[in-house]
Parts: sequence; C-alpha cells; structure tokens
Amino acid sequence: MNKNIAVIKGDGIGPEIVNETIKVMNKVGEKFGHTFNFTDVLMGGCAIDATGVPLPQETIDICLKSDSVLLGAVGGPKWDTLPGNLRPEAGLLGIRGALKLFANIRPAKLLAPLASACPLKKEITDSGLDLVIVRELIGGAYFGERNTYTDENGVKHASDSMAYADYEVERICRVAFDMAKKRRSKVHSVDKANVLDSSRLWREISHKVAAEYPDVEFNDILVDNCAMQLVRNPGQFDVLVTENLFGDILSDEASMITGSLGMIPSASLGETSLGLYEPIHGSAPDIAGQNKANPIATILSAAMMFRYSFDMAAEADAVENAVNSALEEGYRTSDIMSDAEGLKCVSCSEMGDIIAAKI
Repeated sequence: MNKNIAVIKGDGIGPEIVNETIKVMNKVGEKFGHTFNFTDVLMGGCAIDATGVPLPQETIDICLKSDSVLLGAVGGPKWDTLPGNLRPEAGLLGIRGALKLFANIRPAKLLAPLASACPLKKEITDSGLDLVIVRELIGGAYFGERNTYTDENGVKHASDSMAYADYEVERICRVAFDMAKKRRSKVHSVDKANVLDSSRLWREISHKVAAEYPDVEFNDILVDNCAMQLVRNPGQFDVLVTENLFGDILSDEASMITGSLGMIPSASLGETSLGLYEPIHGSAPDIAGQNKANPIATILSAAMMFRYSFDMAAEADAVENAVNSALEEGYRTSDIMSDAEGLKCVSCSEMGDIIAAKI
C-alpha cells in the first residue's frame, strides 16, 4: 500500500523527533509491505523566516492532497514579539481550520514501566489511568471574534468570544460516544454550564446525543471539578469530551500525570480519513539540536495515524509494542530518566533506533 504523508517538521526539536518517527515508519513499511512517501512542507517559525507567514498556501494545498499529515512542533521565543496573526501558533490554528479538523484525540495512559514517574501517590495510580480527552478543535475562544480597543477614558479593553453552534457540539459528542463504545462505555461531558451560555448549549446538545447511546454511561462535570478529579481519582474517567479552551488545559494536565509530556501523542480528525498527527508537547527550544528530545510522543502519534487514517491496526500495535518493549528494557531519554536501577539514558536518535529495531 502506498500512502502520501505531508511532513511539517517545524521548529525547535521538531525536526529531530520527526526524523526518528520517519525512521520507525519506514521500518513499519518494510515489515508490512507499505511505501510511505514523505513531502516536507513549512509551517510555524521556519515558515515565517522563509516566507513571512506562519502557514503558506502551498503547505495547505499539499496537506489537502495528502493521505495524512505528520507534525513535529512549532514556536519559540524568536517569534514571540510578532503580532498574533503572524506568530507560529497561528499556523497551527490555521491548518486545523483549513483541513476542517474538528476533533482532537488525546489519550492519557500510564504505562507500567513509567509508573514511578507519575507525580500522584501509588494508591491513586493503582486504580489505573487510561483515559482519552476528545477536544473540539475549531470553535470556541480560539476561533471566536477578538477585539482590543482603548475607550474614551484611555482604558484598554480586550475580549475573546467563546461561540458554538449546535451542530459543532453534536458532531464532537458523537466522536466521543463512538470512541467510548470501543473502550469502557463511559463519557463525561465537561462544561461550565453554571456560568456560560455556550456551556448551557453544550449541555443541552450533549444530553440529546447521549439519549441515542443508552449503552454508554453519561455524566456532566464542571470543568473546575474535572481538573480536581483528574489528580484526585483519574481512574474514574474513560472518555472526556469538551470544548476547545477547556480541552487544551485539561489534556495538558492529564498528560503530566502520566509522567511526561514527551510521552503523549494526539490526532486531529475531521469528516474524512485525512488527519493531523502530532505530540502534545512544544518545540522545547532550550534543547533543540542537542539530540536530547524524547521522540516517543511523535512515534506514538504515527501509530495513531496508522490506526485512524490508514486502518492499519496491526501496524499501530507493532509501533506501540515496540515502544513498550524499549521502556520495559529500561531505555529512557533524559526527560523520563530516574534514579531507579537498570535504566539506560539514551539520546533522541538512539531511542529512535531502538524502537525501529523492535518493529
């Protein structure tokens, strides 16, 4: 099988972790008889430097013609003083909108070899940590109207609109319920319905969708309570579905209680098989070019690509099993290294080599 993949290596450690992921994907292709054709495109700070904009039209065009998109990371202090519409992060928002990717899937699972890296007490983690956050991706405050102005008294004001339409809520809720049916059949819908009109609409529509899934346990939970429960008893959650801003914050919290941001992949999906796959961590410019970065989140994002965009379940399993095997044998990059006996600290490229060899 031939697949065309647009590759956005991005900024900071992005090129390093993407290179290791391509190494693993090529090994999968060799073992399973696939050919993956990779096309490099620009987005983020590197695109600003080369073209003056964070998301060139050429990048959008190539991504739309591809079977999937692999992304490293974008951003860095070099571009922090630019206007909002010209910063690297604007490219990330733009590509999601251009590809109509409305659902961000972020699993948070505590792998057994990394249990000691979890900051929670053992009695909490013993109950398990294996959840998925389904985040609406192209609505809410990040895509709403923005306004900054100074009034007649010289007072500066700024506002961001958190707007949702009923169909936007309905389609993301269906993604969550369909996913729950393949897991443990439990959905928590996260909102702030005691304060926000957008959340009251969210609650109304989520209840409507829940009625169509009588075999799935359904609960409402306020976002502040959810943040607390994630560190008090994360084992109670299976699938969390929520809007854009809340999902951004909660998914980062959930990822940290698994031990490291460097371990968590993500998938951004729409109505078609075209998806955008990326680690949830940033570009880490402080260690860029030092061969220290953890490529595992990006490698696991490729596994999600195999599973969700290419319908290659065996290939996805092979990647995930290779990662687990490497960790069980004690290989660690510096971000997940500890004082435990038998661990071996390896570089970014060495971790890529080890995982690829285990496919």
